[in-house]
Amino acid sequence: MPPRRRTDPADGRAALAVWRADPAAAPRAATRTAVRFTLEELADVAPGHAVEVRVPPDGAVQAVPGPRHTRGTPPNVVETDPATWLSLATGLLTWADAVGQGRVSASGERADLTAFLPLQAARRR
Repeated sequence: MPPRRRTDPADGRAALAVWRADPAAAPRAATRTAVRFTLEELADVAPGHAVEVRVPPDGAVQAVPGPRHTRGTPPNVVETDPATWLSLATGLLTWADAVGQGRVSASGERADLTAFLPLQAARRR
């Protein structure tokens, strides 16, 4: 069963449009909603519990097929800031560039999100 959505997709798309229009000037609430929406999108396209994707302070999600993590620090973790996450989700930044620039911390053998980014629902249309 897919995870329950907490962000209304219409609200998420609207917040993402606000962020896209001017990332530096986007209101904090819009950025937070856009991050949560795109994390939920990732969980939809890559269902599973093998990787924990963290975008502090806005949200986190478990995604990607593979062994389920149950206790302690997850073996596969991706962590980044909201602006980098939204740039990855929308295709403004590639995974390789983000990792190479040190904008993403990724640990574990399954922590490469190249196959899932950019998110279809988050791309500019």
